[in-house]
Formats: sequence, structure tokens, C-alpha cells
Amino acid sequence: MGRLEGKVAIITGAASGIGEATVRKFIDEGARVVGGDLQEAKGQALAEALGPAFHFLPCDVAREDEVKALIDAALSTFGRLDCLFNNAGFGGVSGEIETLTFDERYRRTVDAMLTGPLMGIRHATPHLKAGGGGTILTTASVAGLKGGYGPHVYSAIKAGVIGMTRSLARELGPAAIRVNAICPGGIATPIFAGRLAQEGGGNVDHAGIMRAVLAGNQPIRRAGEGSDIANAAAFLASDEASFITGQALAVDGGLTACAPLPPEGQEGGMDLLAKAFGADSAADLDSVLPERGQA
Repeated sequence: MGRLEGKVAIITGAASGIGEATVRKFIDEGARVVGGDLQEAKGQALAEALGPAFHFLPCDVAREDEVKALIDAALSTFGRLDCLFNNAGFGGVSGEIETLTFDERYRRTVDAMLTGPLMGIRHATPHLKAGGGGTILTTASVAGLKGGYGPHVYSAIKAGVIGMTRSLARELGPAAIRVNAICPGGIATPIFAGRLAQEGGGNVDHAGIMRAVLAGNQPIRRAGEGSDIANAAAFLASDEASFITGQALAVDGGLTACAPLPPEGQEGGMDLLAKAFGADSAADLDSVLPERGQA
């Protein structure tokens, strides 16, 4: 019997990267899963591959009606809800503070990665209470723990996710609802395709590039994988973690435990990343990374 046998989970950003890895892990552990993602074709293909244990809905997590539809689908399809994993995310606006404009892209960044999880939690909580408790997980980031690991707005949002997690853990603990955040470090996922894919680079192994870029930046000398986050999520969603709440778990190979460790004789990881994707420096990453995507 798997550690999630009989449980029903909702996972956003489910069609690729961390989300897809978590969907597969949860199902392997006995859960049934409702997944949402902007990437409709990939989500439908995943549903066909995984069978009746996985139900997919197109979902923009910045839209409350679509977030609520995921919760409704879990109840109508599988009859209950035990876990909500707010995973969907993207890089969002970046650049130096003097260049920041509070336009639609800024609002999109905040709506998708902060308001979106709050909407999901707001609509899932009554059903978790009705079922006698459950688990809420949200993907934060090492950028929410320390400076220099992400753009300013992204970092602020992820720090906000960690604060939200701690605040909700206090409120919801008496209802047997545990609330935790996962803070990935450098994870090799296809989210970094960006402009290369749009300009004919769709056959490039973007995750492979990321593995090479990230491998030397932390004490554990390999890039993180989506499965690393999936394993942490499965543990936190299981009864084995029944006394863990209000935590921000760094799954980062030791990145935040010490000073950064750039590859010997080379530039730092962000500059290497920039050059791998066609930018001159880390400051120009915004021009090549995608505006929208899933973690």
C-alpha cells in the first residue's frame, strides 16, 4: 500500500516539470489526482497516459472561477479532497528596481503566484475541514529565504508564500489541516525554454542545459530534479508528516546552507544560465525567459 493510498489531491502546474513529477509520484503512492495547468495539450496527454487516477482541467490560477473548478472537480470526480498543492508558477517580471513598471505583467505575476494560492486555499479549506483535515502545500523558493536567488517581485512573492504558510498553519492546525511550503533550489525543468522554443529552438534539451548549469552551485553536485520536489511533497502530504506544519522546507542540495559555490574557474550560475539561453548576462535574463509557464 502506498503512503497516499485513498487520498485525493489537487495539483496546479500539473502538466510539466515539478507538477508532472508530483502527479506521477502521488499516483504511484496510491492517490487520485486532479491537475490544472495552462498547457492544455500536455495536460490532456498526461491524463491519457495515466488513466482514471488522473483528471485534468485547463486552469489559469489567476482566475478564481477556474481555481474553484479544480476543487469542484475533485469532489465530483473522486468524492473528497485531502491535499491541495499550489505549485503553478513562472519567473514573472524582473530587472532592476528602477525599471519596474506596475503594468499587466506585474499584476499577472502577483495574481498567479500569491493571489492564486490564496484563492485555492480559501475554496479548499471548507472541504478539508468537512473531511476531517488534510494538507495544503505551496511551492515557494529559496528566493523567498535569501536574497539574490530570483527577481525582486518573484522573491517578494515567495517570501509572502512562506509568511502565508506560517499564518495559515496557526489558524488551520486545530482543524487538523497542516500547511507547509516547499522551497526548491536549482531544479532542471522545461520552464526555461523561453524565447529559444518560440524561435525554433523547440528541439533543444533545455532541462539538460539546466542540469549542466546548476550542477556545481551547491554542496550536492548535481542539479535538482522534479522528482526531488515530488518526493518531498509526497512525504508532507502523507500521514508520516502528521506533526509537521508551518514549515518552509528547502529542497536545494544545500544551496541555502552555505555561501554559493560557483563552478571552479567559471562564472556564477546565473551568468552561465544567461549565456546558455542567449542573453549577455544575468541582468538580461528577462528577455529570454518565458513570461508565463508552470513550475
